[in-house]
Amino acid sequence: MKLGRFKKDDKIFYGAVEGDAVREIAGDIFGTYTTLNKKFALKEVETLAPCLPSKIIAIGLNYRSHAEEVKMDVPEEPILFLKPSTAVIGPGQSILYPAMSTRVDYEGELGVVIGKQCSMVHVEQTSDYIMGYTCFNDVTARDLQKKDRQWTRAKGFDTFAPLGPYIETDFDPERAVIETYVNGEKKQSGTTGDLIFSVFFLVSFISHVMTLLPGDVIATGTPSGIGPMQVGDVVEIRIEGIGTLCNKVTNRELL
Repeated sequence: MKLGRFKKDDKIFYGAVEGDAVREIAGDIFGTYTTLNKKFALKEVETLAPCLPSKIIAIGLNYRSHAEEVKMDVPEEPILFLKPSTAVIGPGQSILYPAMSTRVDYEGELGVVIGKQCSMVHVEQTSDYIMGYTCFNDVTARDLQKKDRQWTRAKGFDTFAPLGPYIETDFDPERAVIETYVNGEKKQSGTTGDLIFSVFFLVSFISHVMTLLPGDVIATGTPSGIGPMQVGDVVEIRIEGIGTLCNKVTNRELL
């Protein structure tokens, strides 16, 4: 099932995607909800970020191909960092190029959406705490990342966490292909079979560090092929079975 958040006129609601239509859901998909008979064509509604995470836990250097690309050793444990909830945008919204950076990169990733509160969970139990999966772009000011030698500023700008379009609840995270396109040209193509730390291991590991709340997102790392975006570029993160997350890069001063 594909679940998402949508806006129709002044109303924001959750919905279940059925082909080219969305069926309205009353209530909270992370709590109690009812699927209604009311449907809209997808072209009639605005698709929003499918969830509003309290935090985004991202994983650095989690593909072997990416470790080779940047000439770094494979980590012994997952490298964790946080992106703020204020960085979240949905499909079709603009990635704002900050004036203090001269290089902003795309990083296509598989996002894991937590379905219920999760703390100190064993690997074998983690699937019970995952609602589903989504596309994620870990937008990064690469020059500031190198300058600061830590990642908060480089990863934390407003609009630097595009996610969506939907949460797919029926998905195999161990056989996923992640692709990134810039202006229609393929830049990244990787499979989760190249992950250093699996999705289920990551959920367990993180839950032993911090409590995960419903709607929190884990960005599981990016394959090789990272590169810069320019103002005016259209960036797509494509994951078969989930969909395409598409955003345009815009100069902040022009808005």
